[in-house]
Parts: sequence; structure tokens; C-alpha cells
Amino acid sequence: MNRQFFEMVEANPIIAAVKDMEGLERCCDLEDIKVVFILFGDICTIGDIVKRVKDAGKTAMVHIDLTGGLNAKEITVDFIHSHTQADGIISTKPSLIRRAKELSMYTVLRYFLIDSMALENIRQQQYGVRPDFIEVLPGVMPRIITKICQSSKVPIIAGGLISDKESAMAALSAGAVAVSATNADVWVM
Repeated sequence: MNRQFFEMVEANPIIAAVKDMEGLERCCDLEDIKVVFILFGDICTIGDIVKRVKDAGKTAMVHIDLTGGLNAKEITVDFIHSHTQADGIISTKPSLIRRAKELSMYTVLRYFLIDSMALENIRQQQYGVRPDFIEVLPGVMPRIITKICQSSKVPIIAGGLISDKESAMAALSAGAVAVSATNADVWVM
């Protein structure tokens, strides 16, 4: 685990997840937001989007699966590393997380908790992939988050459907180190 990244997230447990330019501009103006999850863009715009985040003095994490024009191959990580100022990536694909680790980038492995098999995948893959964080979606399941935190050696970020202070606090109280939210109201609570 990258200690510097962990300490930054732990000290600033609200992560702005941005899905458009309006959200990007809004989060870049907020002093308390230190980490930005970039959930939009394409091969032509991602460099400028990341630059805007970096110019605001924030850590830029590109959700590589949601960046248009890129594919699920390791060379995609090399492209983000070489052609943007991104600090790291978010992905559902363990092979991309492994490649980012090789390049000394920050990593977040994202899981959608749809059934018990997804829960078991978290337990199994955390050892082989070793991301800096695991992000679980939806993040509004405190009992499941507690269960994951008890069995995971990797710190947990709760994301998805975090829409108010109550849901954010429930996820943090359940053991998540941070929450990610696209809801700008959560960014300023």
C-alpha cells in the first residue's frame, strides 16, 4: 500500500467523484477536497481533465474503465501514465491495477456488490492484486461494509448512492476509510 496516498485519503475522507465538466469545476474550487475520482472523458480529453485537477492541487484518479477510446489492456495504463499527469487509476480489472502498481501509480480496485460471489471475489483478489484501496459499490450497506472491513487487509472506500451526510457517516462508521460521491452536496458537508 502507498502510505502517502492512504494518509491523504484518511485525512480527507470525502472524495469527489466527477462525471462531467460542471462537477469537475465545482470540486476543483473546494479546498477540502483533496482526491478526485474522474469518471468521464475520452482519449482526446483525459489529459486536459487531469491537468485541471492537478492545477487545483488535487490528486487525480482516472477511472480507466470509463474513459472513452481506451480498452481493457495493460497498454491503456501505460498511456494514462505517459500522456497525463494522473496520480493513479480506478478499475474493475485486476490486470490493470497490477500494471499501475508496476508503474508506481496509486490504485483503487472497484467492486460492484451484487451477490455473495462478488463478496468472495474481494476476499480472494485482495492478496494477488494488492490495490491501495478497494472501492465497494453501493456504499449504502453498512453491515456488508463492516463484514468486508473485518476480512480485508486492504482499506475500503464506499461509493455509489452516497447522497447525504447520514449515508456517508454510516459507511465511515461501518469501517470505510473514505466515501466517494458524485453528489456535490456530500462534498461540502
